[in-house]
Amino acid sequence: MPGPTLTFGFILATLLGSLFHLILGGDVRRLAAFLVAGWVGFGIGHLLGVNLGIDVLSIGSLRTVPAVFGAIVVLLLTHFMTASRRPAR
Repeated sequence: MPGPTLTFGFILATLLGSLFHLILGGDVRRLAAFLVAGWVGFGIGHLLGVNLGIDVLSIGSLRTVPAVFGAIVVLLLTHFMTASRRPAR
């Protein structure tokens, strides 16, 4: 059974990905991409926070600020990679 830190991190990353989809819109595939990007970015940000010793607003052992920042960066990258580009007429 996953611990409370992992569960809270998963919920927060899911919330970030779904909020990003709510603001920017898109279809179901884009929602799935934003959710996965939120999870991956959150994990990468947390690990970078642990390795770099960033301890701002940590909740238990979860490095919240670097994790949220990592999720936002990866979500922005995903948005730019999945945005439909229409040719100018």
